[in-house]
Amino acid sequence: MVRCLIVDDSPAFLAAAARLLRHQGITVVCLATTCAEALREAQVVQADVALVDIDLGGESGLELAERLYRRSVPAILISTHSEQDYRDLISTSPAIGFLPKACLSGPAVRRLLDAAATEPPEK
Repeated sequence: MVRCLIVDDSPAFLAAAARLLRHQGITVVCLATTCAEALREAQVVQADVALVDIDLGGESGLELAERLYRRSVPAILISTHSEQDYRDLISTSPAIGFLPKACLSGPAVRRLLDAAATEPPEK
């Protein structure tokens, strides 16, 4: 079972995403709206993956992904914007992938986790 932390500055999105992922077999262990809250909770809940919004209302989801990586929590970046808008930033981040919010699903999260598990350790 995949244990997931979701980080987004929109409470409405957090609730909708949690509901969707739970329905699709992902265990949502925590919802966070800020980087500090996400970092604090990430170790406590022992998440297998963090879904991190790139734009956290003044905070950087890319920076958070880097900090989570240092704590051995893989991150999948999410956004309402297309991957093309952030391609260079995503490619240099330690995130294991990117999902547009409109494409967020349990199977998509599992595919990215599976792909990361079979990739060589360095990007």
